[in-house]
Parts: sequence; structure tokens; C-alpha cells
Amino acid sequence: MSAASPVNPMATPTRMAPWSLAHPLWLCPFRPFFTLALIAGWALMGLWGGFLLLGWPLPAVPGGPFVWHAHELLLGFALAGAAGFVLTAVPEFTRTPPFGARPVRVLVGLWLLARLGFWFSGWWPMAGLAVAALAQLGLIGGLMALMAPRLLRDPERRYVAFLWALAVLAVVAAGFYVDALRGAAPTRWLHALVGVWMGLIVIAMSRISMSIVNAGIDAQVAADGQAREPYLARPPRRNLALLAIGLFTLAEFVQPGGPVSAWLALAAAAAALNLLNDWHVGRPLMQRWPLMLYAVYGLMALGYALIGVALLGGGFSPSAGLHVLTTGVLGLNIYLVIAIAGYTHSGLEKSDRPWVLWGAALLVAAALARASAYAVAPTALMGLAALLWCAAFALQSAHMLPVLWRPRADGASGCDGVLPPHSAPAQSTCAPEALTTDS
Repeated sequence: MSAASPVNPMATPTRMAPWSLAHPLWLCPFRPFFTLALIAGWALMGLWGGFLLLGWPLPAVPGGPFVWHAHELLLGFALAGAAGFVLTAVPEFTRTPPFGARPVRVLVGLWLLARLGFWFSGWWPMAGLAVAALAQLGLIGGLMALMAPRLLRDPERRYVAFLWALAVLAVVAAGFYVDALRGAAPTRWLHALVGVWMGLIVIAMSRISMSIVNAGIDAQVAADGQAREPYLARPPRRNLALLAIGLFTLAEFVQPGGPVSAWLALAAAAAALNLLNDWHVGRPLMQRWPLMLYAVYGLMALGYALIGVALLGGGFSPSAGLHVLTTGVLGLNIYLVIAIAGYTHSGLEKSDRPWVLWGAALLVAAALARASAYAVAPTALMGLAALLWCAAFALQSAHMLPVLWRPRADGASGCDGVLPPHSAPAQSTCAPEALTTDS
């Protein structure tokens, strides 16, 4: 920050402990949760890669190491990223004050407890699973409790879909723990969780892409002076994709691997492709950030297409498509959300960040390597996919963790986006006193 920048009491360099509510980590809810997602991104996947390539021991959780891997990806890494997004986005969407740091810190504690509980279920199955279940469901329930009043008070209820999606997530997560506690294989619930996350991504992406594409349109208008209509996400397309994904997830849960699932997977692929049908926007869509966001839809279409073809006798495992959805869609989406929201709501411009494109390319390569693993050199390609994934999130951690752990670069003390040049720092939306106020 330059000498001319406004003075912010939060910006004074300190050596305060990160658990102190005055630490910049608690300035906005996305900061601790994005920190957890970034560390989990390379640490948890690094453990998995060590297991595959080097034979590192993993806890003998109910269902074995593969269940641990899927559980931590879907209910650890993914949920941390989603929590950071919704806890920051909901106040912005509903024009309400940010959530206080105290309830957010409780949710962070529940996330950590869920990770420890499931890890130790390898030695004490019942106790570990019980702790993990209570913490995980408490986290999702806490998110819903914080969000519900604001979303339901919105006169138009435009974003209530986030609430229903979290409710479905809670039900599916509960089913996983019930089956695990009674000794049954919880795999079907993990597959259902993938579908829930795909639905949440479609909901979130419609809002994120609209903002990013309109920013590109505004830049073009400023450059050439020609007025243009703003870009609006089209609800029918989004709703069709949600319906197709939901029907496939339900069919696969009831009768895994059946012909109905196969055709519904292809329908979901077609619906995801339809989400790409925005090329009429023209040049603003052909910029780096919109293209990376739309790559998420492209990978989603590819993932469901591979599942459908595999179930119809394509000669390869449906796991190829499933891992395109998890490694590619889920990983890339959270990666981009962390970059976009992390920079914007920390008072920094997201443009001119070439490392973001390199990390996104690594994640796409990881998804393709993992999808190809069953056809060519399974162990080697699975290990390569894990290494590429870890490299992407290690790269992002190197750039983003300092941002998340430092005061805002523009001198503001809030959760707002980048302040316009020469404007006073925002003090009203997330003032320092809000850090100690429950919401």
C-alpha cells in the first residue's frame, strides 16, 4: 500500500496470533475457509498421491482408503471452498451486513473436527464416525442457519436455491454416515454427493459468470464507446441442467449402472453443453476469465458424456467420467472461485494474474490424466493426476495465502469488492467491530 493510501487500523503490521479475532484472517468469512480449501487441496491430495505412488499408509476408515479419499475431497476440500463462497456471496446478494467472525470461527472448528474424526475412524470406527458425522452435519446446518434468514427475507427469493442445495447436501451426507455407522458400503452416497456438487456449481456459476462477462462488456463499452445490452444468465438453461443432473443422480442411486442412468447421463451432458450457448456475447466472452469459467461447463459435459457412453458399453469404466467431474469440474470451479473472490474481496484486481491460467491448465490436465488412467498405465496416470492437482493448488497457495492473511490492499476494512480509485475506504459493511459480533 502506498504512502497516499488511506490509513486502516487493520493494516498495521502485527504479530497477533491467527486465532485472534483482530487478525486479518477473520476480516471476512471467505478468508479462513479459502485457507482451509487451499491447504486441503494439496495436502489431502498429496497424501493420496503418496498412497498411490509410494505406498504411504492411510487410515483404515470404514470402506478403506478410497472412501477416505472421496470423503475428504467431497466433504472436506469442496465444502471449505463452498462455505467461503456462500458466506461471502449471500450478504452481497441480499445487501445485508457480513457474517460476524465468531460464528464463522465455530464453523471452521467444526470443519477441522470432521477431518480429525474421520481420520481417527480408522482406529476407533464408531467414535470417529460419530464425531465426524456430528461435526460435518453441524457445519452444514450452521451454514444453513446463518443463510436462511437473509435468503428467505429477500422479497424476490432470488438465491434461495443455495439453501435448498445445502439441505440436499445435508441429507446425502447424513445418509453416508448412517450407512458407514451400520457397516454398509457408503459408496452410493459418495456418488450422490458428486451430483449435489454439480448442481451447486451450476447455481453458483450462473451468478459468477454473469458478473465476469458483464465486466468484460463494460470494458469493451469503455474502449469503443458503443452501448451494449448487459449479459443475463438464462434460467431455463440452468434449470434444465439442474433437472437432468438431478434425475441422473437419482437414477444412479436407485439402480447403479442401469440403462436409465446411461441415457440420463447423456441428457445431463447435453444440458451442460447447452450452458455454453452464450457465444452471441462475442469478444467479451473470449477473454481469459470467461473462458476459464466456461471450461467448467465443458468439463461437466465431457464427464457426463463419458459416464453415459461407459454405461452403454463403451469399453471403459464410468469412473473416467466421474473423475472428470470431481478432478476437473469441482477442482477447477473452486480454484477459480478462490482466485476471483479472494482477490476482489481483498481489495485487489484479478486481472493480469498469469499464474491463474497456468494453474487452471494443470487442473484440466489432471482431469484428463485421471480419466485416461484405466485405459493406459492406471497407477502412473493416477499418480500423475494427483501431482498435477497438487501443483495447481500449491501454486495458488503461494499467491493467495499471503492475500488471505494480510489486511486489504486498498485500506478498507470490509468484504466489499475493489474500491474505485480515490474513494474512501468502506467502513460500514464489515467494520472491525463486526469481527466480534455474532450474526
